[in-house]
Amino acid sequence: MCLAIPGQIMEVVDEPNRLARVDVAGVRRTVNIGLLDEAGPGDWVLIHVGFAISQIDEDEARATRELLERMGAAYEQELSELEASVIE
Repeated sequence: MCLAIPGQIMEVVDEPNRLARVDVAGVRRTVNIGLLDEAGPGDWVLIHVGFAISQIDEDEARATRELLERMGAAYEQELSELEASVIE
């Protein structure tokens, strides 16, 4: 199962390629933010297969994360896959 999970952009690490370091529940990974025109450090985004697909506010990020946490194993698997992934 692939989920869109909320994360906060920590820094843009490669502006020409629109790559940013994002924190997702303590897991930090590089994701592509090229689909979002104005996303930058401090912004919350939904991440799916290595891409930030939409920008959300902090309240929505918190509510989404709480919902996903209640899903249990599917959410834990998604976090494990995110932790193992690499986008450089």
